[in-house]
Amino acid sequence: MEVLGLSSVTRFLLLFVFFVCSHKCNLVNASEPVLEIIKGFEAKPDSSVDSFQPLLTDPSGNFSFGFLRVNRSRLSLAVTHPNLTEPLWIFDPTRLASWSHKTKLFFNGSLVITDPSSRVDWSTHTNGDRLVLRNDSNLQVVKSSSSSSSVEWESFDFPRNTLVENQNFTSTMSLVSSNGLYSMRLGSDFIGLYAKVSEDSEQFYWKHSALQAKAKIKDGSGPILARINPNGYLGMYQIGNIPIDVEAFNSFQRPVNGLLILRLESDGNLRGYLWDGSQWALNYEAIRLPCDLPNPCGPYSLCTPGSGCSCIDNSTVIGECSQGSSGAADFCGGDKAANFKVVRRGGVEVPFKEWMDHKTTSSLGECEEMCVEDCKCFGSVYNNGSGFCYLVNYPIRTMLGVADASKVGYFKVRESVGKKKRRVGLTVGMSVLALIALVLTVTMVYVGFRIWGREKRVIEEDGGLSPGPYKNLGSDSFRSVEMSRR
Repeated sequence: MEVLGLSSVTRFLLLFVFFVCSHKCNLVNASEPVLEIIKGFEAKPDSSVDSFQPLLTDPSGNFSFGFLRVNRSRLSLAVTHPNLTEPLWIFDPTRLASWSHKTKLFFNGSLVITDPSSRVDWSTHTNGDRLVLRNDSNLQVVKSSSSSSSVEWESFDFPRNTLVENQNFTSTMSLVSSNGLYSMRLGSDFIGLYAKVSEDSEQFYWKHSALQAKAKIKDGSGPILARINPNGYLGMYQIGNIPIDVEAFNSFQRPVNGLLILRLESDGNLRGYLWDGSQWALNYEAIRLPCDLPNPCGPYSLCTPGSGCSCIDNSTVIGECSQGSSGAADFCGGDKAANFKVVRRGGVEVPFKEWMDHKTTSSLGECEEMCVEDCKCFGSVYNNGSGFCYLVNYPIRTMLGVADASKVGYFKVRESVGKKKRRVGLTVGMSVLALIALVLTVTMVYVGFRIWGREKRVIEEDGGLSPGPYKNLGSDSFRSVEMSRR
């Protein structure tokens, strides 16, 4: 019985050690990324890691999935390439977990990240067997069976600001720049770029329509999609693999080995890059000229081709053209009315006017009056040649500078909060200086009066003699003089 009892205890201890070891093996160290993640995996951010903690790598070793450190204290899940400054994919950038021991990532058939402190609780909501990273950077939850395997979730279905070669970009998706100001979407027969100009409105600033040279768009055959082809172009497709349009890259139809990506960047441009095994080379730019970008010079500025940036208000220093906040404003009065001044300038044109609404007016004054009467209007631009009047109902961004002085801009230039604070600060400062000057003046008058009073008393005590070398002559001295005369 004792032998049996000992054997049972030993067996229990062995099972316990096996369980602990198998559990610990699923805790991944930052220096030891694996090729696949299976059920039971858990990981937490390492406080010693400065930027990126890899958890999973692809078979080629070019891409990694793991914890991306954001602003030192925050965390996001990301797929990265060591030679790119920004990740290829990042899970919802508006929901960041904390970089702390409270944050936990685990795989139980679903990829799940939880953080009670920031209330992040995200999941793929799948029932897979393993998580893998493909050699094209696609992160996949895979379910395997004895005969086949299926993909239950993949990061390629949820792009952020980057498209990778052979990744389908559909009409339900959008690319969003890392600063959240610009987006790319598909239309019925085009690719469009949009700028966020206010909290609830966008401005169309670039459009590439399908030429339909090799294939035609057929009504009722479904929406189009876009895909980067390894032969060096961005193709638009509807049915099959024959493109309805080809937007060529620099490497178009050139035999190159490498990976192509397309990224919507923080200046609003759409750029393509080629990885040749050692570096990322610029391979495509949708917008070639700086003044064709959505906001190259900043708010309340002009971009003149060949001359660069200037401010709408000539008295303002370059780099300080911005006036006030970028939100909506009420220019018509009331307690919360925006304080503003009017600036008129010739040689101004609205950018992307082909996609802006306009009205036809008989004069510049009529165009301006339409903006004056509109409480939400920030400015107007009038073309004296065509009579077109463009109303700008969002905070003024970069306008185009042109040689035609008959194209006149009317702008309501808001006073910034900073300017008001500087004015208040200047007023307070001047008041303090005036008070100090008054105190000094009163003090000087008081001290002078005290000195004058003291001198007056001394003179009266000395019989009215003024102070000087004869002040101490008294009756004894005069007596001595009389005796000498005798």
